Amino acid sequence: MKPRHQVSRAAVDLIKRFEGYRQKAAQLPDGRWTIGYGHTLTARGGASVSEQDAEALLLYDLITVAHAVNEHTYAPLNQNQFDALTCFAFNIGTENFMRSGVLRRINEGSLLQAACAMEMWRKADFEGERIVIDALVRRRAAEKTLFLTPPDGQWVPAPSPVLRPKVDYDASCAVPKQTPAAVSARLEGDRAVAEREEGPAPLTPVVPEEDAPSASQQAAAAVSARLEAILADEPVRPAPQPAPDLAMPEPPAAPVAAAEPAPVLHAPVEAPPTLEPFRLTPEEPVPAQAPLFVPDPPVAPAAPAPLASPVEPTLFETAREPSRSPFNLGGFSTSGAEVDIQTLDVPLNPPEQPAFGGGSLLVSLGLLGLALFGGGVLWNLSVASDPGLTAVRMFGWGASVIGVICFAVSAYLLLRKLGGPDLDEA
Repeated sequence: MKPRHQVSRAAVDLIKRFEGYRQKAAQLPDGRWTIGYGHTLTARGGASVSEQDAEALLLYDLITVAHAVNEHTYAPLNQNQFDALTCFAFNIGTENFMRSGVLRRINEGSLLQAACAMEMWRKADFEGERIVIDALVRRRAAEKTLFLTPPDGQWVPAPSPVLRPKVDYDASCAVPKQTPAAVSARLEGDRAVAEREEGPAPLTPVVPEEDAPSASQQAAAAVSARLEAILADEPVRPAPQPAPDLAMPEPPAAPVAAAEPAPVLHAPVEAPPTLEPFRLTPEEPVPAQAPLFVPDPPVAPAAPAPLASPVEPTLFETAREPSRSPFNLGGFSTSGAEVDIQTLDVPLNPPEQPAFGGGSLLVSLGLLGLALFGGGVLWNLSVASDPGLTAVRMFGWGASVIGVICFAVSAYLLLRKLGGPDLDEA
């Protein structure tokens, strides 16, 4: 079971040194009253207390604080660590202590990180802004020192020749970005007044040495500036223009070159005559806008145009009318002209011819199949009482199977007859 610690004289003296003694009650800016060594529970206006009674009130207040530290810390602590945590919790309040990172790191077993986390509680709201208070910086340092002090007084050696200290850039957040403000508290009658010693002038931010750019960052910035200067000078240079004789060489034996004067080397390539040596047929120039291939216009199915000229009779045409062909080759004609479908004598939808003896034969086949199936079933039911007639039962089952086959064949042929012409024409 974890032992319960009691507040020692070291914690009481540390709190008395930083809280200060107030003989008479003073009203705080938030309306509360304080007296003695930071006692606020029973303080009221016009009350006064001696130093012995003020210390007794402090010990009374520390009972609640020590109980909170004992109840919410689960890692084993020594007396100095307990006293430091009691002073720390008395200053920031037990509610803030229970949700602080100091308590979380202690319960994780990271005692050194917990000591460093105390220094985060060094700011206060003063005159409408949250600033670092020098007294809080010193108080956190004293509490941290007490927390790290060994209970037996035996310090762990860290000789300089063996362990040469280096800069810890991870601890740069612990360095204040601003100079801590020196605030003094004094009593004016029954009121406690706090004011800056150097005046209300704004503080100058101090940039820590660790935030300065390193040597590698400075070298990279110099290289970047040099590259920007080089790239910025390149567009100023005039771009070299290509020579016209290299871009468009003229053949020596061109017929047009004999009639025209020799071109100047530095003349701008703008005139159309410079493109004449590259024509395919200089004698008969081809228009530039004429397309090489013009597709035939699509034939409108709604109003087909008749043939302009008669087509010579072919092997598949009749002598009576050479422009018409009785054979429909699926849109393909042996002649070079296109044949119109509407001019053919053969109708597009010829009357259906009876297949397999006509539709009545298929219906009869289907009825025969149903009759055989029904007769076979009735035959088997009639002879079911006689167990010895096996051949008769086989006859009945055979008739039923033949009937099913006939009905299926007739149904298939009927369906094919109804949908067959469209499938064949497609």
